[in-house]
Amino acid sequence: MITLSGLRQFLDNLEEGILFLDQARHVVAINEAASRMLGQNHDTILNKLCPTLFKGTSCARNCEKVGECTLMMSRKRSKKVQDLVVQRPDGRLIPLRMWALLLPADEPLAHCAVVLRDRSHEVELEEEASNKMHLGGLVGNSAPMQELFRQILRAAASEASVLVTGESGTGKELVARALHDNSSRAKGPYVRVHCAAFPEHLLEAELFGHAKGAFTGATAAREGRFEAADGGTLLLDEIGEVPLSVQVKLLRVLQEHEIERLGENQTRKVDVRVIAATHRDLPAMVSRGEFRADLYYRLRVLPLHLPALHEHPEDIPLLVNSMLANILKRFPERDLRLSAEALDLLTSYNWPGNVRELGNALEYAAVHADGTSIQARHLPPEISGGGRRAIQFDNVQNDRVATPPSIAAVMHRYYRPPVAQKGREQEALMQALKEAGGNKAEAARRLGMSRTTLWKKLKQHGIDAVE
Repeated sequence: MITLSGLRQFLDNLEEGILFLDQARHVVAINEAASRMLGQNHDTILNKLCPTLFKGTSCARNCEKVGECTLMMSRKRSKKVQDLVVQRPDGRLIPLRMWALLLPADEPLAHCAVVLRDRSHEVELEEEASNKMHLGGLVGNSAPMQELFRQILRAAASEASVLVTGESGTGKELVARALHDNSSRAKGPYVRVHCAAFPEHLLEAELFGHAKGAFTGATAAREGRFEAADGGTLLLDEIGEVPLSVQVKLLRVLQEHEIERLGENQTRKVDVRVIAATHRDLPAMVSRGEFRADLYYRLRVLPLHLPALHEHPEDIPLLVNSMLANILKRFPERDLRLSAEALDLLTSYNWPGNVRELGNALEYAAVHADGTSIQARHLPPEISGGGRRAIQFDNVQNDRVATPPSIAAVMHRYYRPPVAQKGREQEALMQALKEAGGNKAEAARRLGMSRTTLWKKLKQHGIDAVE
């Protein structure tokens, strides 16, 4: 049975402040956190009317007006939470979140408890984010992007795993980098693994390392990406492409914070914060048995979702200015501006490839502009013509959003004479494989199709590529 002194010790160790009130709203007990928030000592607060501690706030005015705790008036409905700013006796303003709990009717000491939470740090983050149009490589002043900035700054202060989701091209890696750079691990390593770029038998060795002789070609021991990221952050990009056999070992690392290199039975401790990113629908994959549920929930302790570009088109002028400035850094001799007509086309386009497609479109326009101004005619045809075309192939039902071609691929096609559709398809396949270094999984991602569809197309065109 808990003693009165034990209860006092428990309450004084809570981060939340607690005021116990009698039915007349007098303070009959208070813990240390509440005294600290209100800037008054225990004895000064005891027996005071609750509203006198929150003078000038709407909560105090409403309480004095009706003669009872307005927070408790909503007890028959949902819990009423109120944010308010309190001025302490030392003049400092402190933002608080307040709610009340009705105690059992047979409780002789108090009628209700008022709970206080200090929002100072949260407000600082909100103000910091609201003053930002840039966070790392992310750009945006719209409500969705400002909310994303706030979530990133909150998540950066934690050590929990983060799952970053969003369509292809929205900037998931930029979010991961912003999380690392704004965290306590910022001085540690930041390591990225593109999980779709490795065949299953190599992905495990890439993540966990291997001993000498662990497999053919392992001529020396090698540390994996988890060890390389020790003391820092590891981004597992395209986590949805990780095979089930590797998912089991990832789960163990997240649970035990230790790894085993391939070919070894020695465990090694690692201190790594894991950020996972994907454009895939992981809950659907879990329901189909393609992704482990326990790993999914372990990764998404702090979920972050990036809005598609068509959900915040008001940010396009900001993005254009930022991207053009970066492009012109490579060509300092050029003075290039965007015409009003071209900007209108960019803001009205639907952007199936999101921010990445916008960047590619501006690269294309910069190459084709023949003066100091980017005109509508300099934009890619799918934009200047008002269409919404993505990369498509005859008789192919793409199962992913198409990723726009690189500027090299655009230029390659631009300076070639018209050819038959089959020739264009073969050329696009070969170009994607070249840009992906021969990796079929990466080429499929760039072309916006599944690996099975890509394999069929390669076979149809007689193209041979090494995985």
